[in-house]
Amino acid sequence: MPIPILMPALSPTMEDGKLAKWMVKEGDNVAPGDVLAEIETDKATMEVECVDEGVVGKILVGEGTEHVAVNKPIAVLLEEGEDEGALSGFSGEAAAVIPEAPTEAKSSSPEAVSAPTPSPAASPEPAKQSASTNGQSGRIIASPLARRLAREGNLDLSAVQGSGPNGRIVRYDVDQALMSGGAAASAPTSAETTSAGQVMPARTPSATSVPAMADEEILALYESGTYEVVPHDNMRRIIADRLTQAKSTIPHFYLSVDCKLEALLAARKRLNAMSALEGPTAFKISVNDMIIKAMAMALQKVPGANATWTEQGVLLHRSSDIGVAVSVDGGLFTPVIRHSEVKSLSEISNEMKDLAGRARNRRLAPHEYQGGTTSISNLGMMGIKSFDAVINPPHSSILAVGAGEKRPIITNDAIEVATMMSCTLSCDHRVVDGALGAELLDAFKGFIEEPVTMLV
Repeated sequence: MPIPILMPALSPTMEDGKLAKWMVKEGDNVAPGDVLAEIETDKATMEVECVDEGVVGKILVGEGTEHVAVNKPIAVLLEEGEDEGALSGFSGEAAAVIPEAPTEAKSSSPEAVSAPTPSPAASPEPAKQSASTNGQSGRIIASPLARRLAREGNLDLSAVQGSGPNGRIVRYDVDQALMSGGAAASAPTSAETTSAGQVMPARTPSATSVPAMADEEILALYESGTYEVVPHDNMRRIIADRLTQAKSTIPHFYLSVDCKLEALLAARKRLNAMSALEGPTAFKISVNDMIIKAMAMALQKVPGANATWTEQGVLLHRSSDIGVAVSVDGGLFTPVIRHSEVKSLSEISNEMKDLAGRARNRRLAPHEYQGGTTSISNLGMMGIKSFDAVINPPHSSILAVGAGEKRPIITNDAIEVATMMSCTLSCDHRVVDGALGAELLDAFKGFIEEPVTMLV
């Protein structure tokens, strides 16, 4: 029988995407490994390869279609010996398996929450049967955020009327139901079990926050015709969701230090003078490359800060995987330089250039910007002296780097002029206490001011 080609999940947190371009047309013969289409996720454009052999019998989703749900049939493949007659009445829907989204998955919808940490995803929630359900076959259609808020508020979603597309239950519906005293759900279990069979501690229901202002309320504050509405794209929605989650769930505190750059700038100049002019061995090390290396070495020196918070326990990482914020049109990426502690400065420099270039073209694979143990956000090249950065979950810290500038400083009771750089470390107080954060920042400063120690 015809084989449905389903919208793939290109990352653990993908819920839907845009079918940007078909690389085949109806009637084409395809084999495993052939590129079928290009899919745009929230941050990247990925190629989808064929896994079966056959003929493209019918394309179900046209180019440019947005918000195509994961596991939705996008085309039908005919097997050997089948013709177009086999497509009669066949849409592929019967073969599509549409699981419940993980409770912390990201979404392109306005009510989405941020991507989960690399810890095991929660098991799909069983579909509930109710006469008041809003989907087919008794399945409740609700956003991941709505499900989480309902669970925390002990709310039975089968009694909630959805206001989203196709009756989907969104955050607004849950907030309204909780404020009006909606029907309580059955008592929560004492623990949750992940798909990997690990038992996670049960979540304690939290108090429901006051709903944010609705769009209608905000628009009412401004005179019609005095503004233009620019719709959010997927990236902006995800950034907004992740930052909201970070500031509302991570207890931030901040530590700042000034680093003297004379030795680092001199070392950088000598190293770059040793580079080949062109070819595979050529490199041009930047100050930011040396900051990445210094942070990687500092995490090895202070391993207690190289950690991630989970409800199950603190994850202590062995390698220093450093995320680096890269600005792109409409948002930013944080590609990760993995095992930075064992890479040379030239390796870090060339890898960073490659990742940054592909990030600006939105050609990074999910594994290249997910995970990591900490992040670096450098606005020094934009003239910013100092700032506080928001931690990027699941990291437990982020280093905000300001501009290197000439300042008068006192050395041995004498005033001298030196190039100084202000750095602020944002810490997750659940994982990194004040003394531990200070120790990490002191180690980082030591590597910056004595860069030769990075090579020992």
